[in-house]
Amino acid sequence: MADTHRIALITGGSRGLGRNSALKLARAGVGVVLTFHSKQAEAEAVVSEIERMGQKAVALQLDTSKPAGFEDFAARLREALRQKWDRTTFDFLVNNAGTEHWSPVAQTEEAAIDAMFHIHFKGVYLLTQRLLPLLEDGGRVINFSTGLARFTFPGYAAYASMKAAIEAFTRYLAKELGPRRIACNTVAPGPVETDFTKGAFEHNPGLRGMLSEQTALGRVGVPDDIGGVVAFLCSEDGRWITGQRLEASGGLFL
Repeated sequence: MADTHRIALITGGSRGLGRNSALKLARAGVGVVLTFHSKQAEAEAVVSEIERMGQKAVALQLDTSKPAGFEDFAARLREALRQKWDRTTFDFLVNNAGTEHWSPVAQTEEAAIDAMFHIHFKGVYLLTQRLLPLLEDGGRVINFSTGLARFTFPGYAAYASMKAAIEAFTRYLAKELGPRRIACNTVAPGPVETDFTKGAFEHNPGLRGMLSEQTALGRVGVPDDIGGVVAFLCSEDGRWITGQRLEASGGLFL
């Protein structure tokens, strides 16, 4: 099936890396369903941008930390697929939605650990599980991790631990979905300049310089450095890659 007939579902597609991934896939001829938590106007702006490219897109509300809503989301997704594309399935699942948390281990509250668990592990696990019947054979699952699952910055233990769990989950997905020819991989960005990291850079004026000095390619990342990796993994050229962790960090802390 040519890419022009394929559809991607991207959680958290209204901004940052999710938005960039949506636009990169749309430019490759892929239709896009993107989810948003609360920023509907931003999500609709992305939909409009994709439609100006001549591709179809739709935005659906979803709180990825609340599995109780996944059944309703699956029903709304089925309806969107039918109305927009006359399809009953989609091809690429990109689990991107999330937030981060900073606190030293000794000061991390149980509520923060629970939040990271629900958003970054349980939600991803159960949403993927619920959507497997709608995922086309020969498709892709891409789960976002972080460079912090390989190297460490004090204060990110809760966040990075959940992402490390997602990396293990992705390998199991790759093995179990192999008979359906579904390739499953993890994309692990290093520091990227988005609203996700804006606070850290603003409150630590020397952080950008330090990270740039420790990065082989000499700078911190931008969203355009990441979306193309997602588009590649969803392309026919990426069909033989599965069960892998692709770190897109410019060579940080080599």
